[in-house]
Amino acid sequence: MPDQPTVGFVGVGNMGWPMASCLVKAGFPVQVNDARREVANNFVQQIGGTAPDRLKQLAAASDVVITMLPTSAIVEHVLASGDDNVLAGMKPGTVVIEMSSGVPSVTQVLAERVMELGGHMIDAPVSGGVPRAKTGELAIMVGGDPAIIDSVLSVLQAMGTSVLRTGAVGSGQAMKALNNLVSAGGFLIGIEALLIGQRFGLDPAVMVDVLNAATGMNNSTQKKFKQFVLSRKFDAGFTMGLLTKDLSIALQVARETETPAPLSALTKEMVAAAQAMFGSDADHTEMAKLCERLTGDQLG
Repeated sequence: MPDQPTVGFVGVGNMGWPMASCLVKAGFPVQVNDARREVANNFVQQIGGTAPDRLKQLAAASDVVITMLPTSAIVEHVLASGDDNVLAGMKPGTVVIEMSSGVPSVTQVLAERVMELGGHMIDAPVSGGVPRAKTGELAIMVGGDPAIIDSVLSVLQAMGTSVLRTGAVGSGQAMKALNNLVSAGGFLIGIEALLIGQRFGLDPAVMVDVLNAATGMNNSTQKKFKQFVLSRKFDAGFTMGLLTKDLSIALQVARETETPAPLSALTKEMVAAAQAMFGSDADHTEMAKLCERLTGDQLG
């Protein structure tokens, strides 16, 4: 692998754009592709790099190919379906980094196909949202062959400050889904506690301060409740639809491993109910509104 490998980046959406931007800023030659051709062109005009017309061209000129896409089905299409796909142009020795929040079992099958063609695949989903994607401070959960991870470590470190090795390929995506399950559960129980406290007469803002100084602290009490719920901004930058997808993946892992998960199932159903109520594109912090409707009260 060259010291500054050429990186093909497929999917320059809300997260992919700032992640690919960090690679350009770090000095990597970057090629971008997006289903929306105008978005790829805009990236080149505003940030740099190139935008080949076809996925085959991108793959043929890349040492590393990153996929940052909404679902595993789209990843599978980009990598191996239709007349124009990544595997059709991939060079032997290429490392494919699947950074989407995908289904681990699907990624494992794709990794076998990549290997059959002489390439290598690791999965490396991220946590931290758009703000940390912009600053290159994402947490990256990486599954795959340790030697292959080592060969692309400089690429990963250009996008994240924490590169956390989780095990075999697919394990990063399993960990990402389980992380978001824990995050969603912490959010929902915290909102319920604020609503109970408010009815009792406690100030929700004061409650958040106390939780953050005590054992009830979690990511939502620290970074979401005051910033996006009590402020009524609801613009944390991660959609309800994406969260529901991640929780579905977590529950799929539970089923595949025959692990009873009743609280996880309840968390997923509450998020799905909030999605049905407010829409897939609603910010995930609008889950709080579901809890408010159940009580008939509004926080603040």
